[in-house]
Amino acid sequence: MNWLTNYVRPKLQALVRPKEVPDNLWHKCPGCGHMIFHRDLEKALNVCGHCGHHMRLSVNKRLEMLFDEGRYTRIELPKIIDDPLKFRDQKRYSDRLKEARAKTGEHDAIAVAHGKMGGLGVVIAAFNFDFQGGSMGVAVGEGIVAAAELAVLQDAPLIVIPASGGARMQEGILSLMQMARTTVAVDKVKEKRLPYIVLLTDPTTGGVSASFAMLGDIAISEPGAVIGFAGARVIENTIREKLPEGFQRAEYLLDKGMVDMVVPRRDLRAALIRVLSLLKNRAPAGDLVTLPVEVDNPEALARM
Repeated sequence: MNWLTNYVRPKLQALVRPKEVPDNLWHKCPGCGHMIFHRDLEKALNVCGHCGHHMRLSVNKRLEMLFDEGRYTRIELPKIIDDPLKFRDQKRYSDRLKEARAKTGEHDAIAVAHGKMGGLGVVIAAFNFDFQGGSMGVAVGEGIVAAAELAVLQDAPLIVIPASGGARMQEGILSLMQMARTTVAVDKVKEKRLPYIVLLTDPTTGGVSASFAMLGDIAISEPGAVIGFAGARVIENTIREKLPEGFQRAEYLLDKGMVDMVVPRRDLRAALIRVLSLLKNRAPAGDLVTLPVEVDNPEALARM
């Protein structure tokens, strides 16, 4: 009886019991509501094949997508004091940092890497929205400064990819000071006449959009990205007026001249390489040719 109960019955139950399906195999598109198989979504770079909605992309996947053969080198960012103000709301800020680090495997909301794009050396600073909404604190400011200094040192273009809700409130005035620090860092890149390109992703808001994110020589955006300072609902409540359709979206800002290009994710790498080659290569496209000049009065030309 024990043999039937302990061995035969579990074997039979295993044959007829429905197998559990992991919850993460299918993803629902926020744009159209379609269910997308996770492998299909990965192949499409997190872009819905039904409506073209661009979902958020992890910082590692984005770096692999942009660099040649997905190869790059990340730099170690300067160490800073984790909780300078000893801030606490419902939780200690130090505890929130520990949770975000355990969730993402990152030290903070920014990653700085260098490598080749189209054979051209490039420095990229990319935000990680999964780390406290990509909020900008002292660590992020240090990351932007380090990226700018590396670009100057390597004589390389700088690409910044923000995905942020703005300044990090738990660091108070120290987070707001990063707006000025990052602006100065970007100016150093421009003083060396190096290209500075901003790739705006969803969302780019708050103090990030009010500083380095709007200072690019070329501003490129992904389709449908929310770009602005305050939220649309806050603006509507303040001015007591209905905002236009698509307000603060990439396409709206392109129409108003705030964004230079809106490029689908699958075409971003090619577009960036094309822009970088035009900005970085200052030599003439071909050899200069001296054309013969015919004049009616050679003696007059000789006296000139």
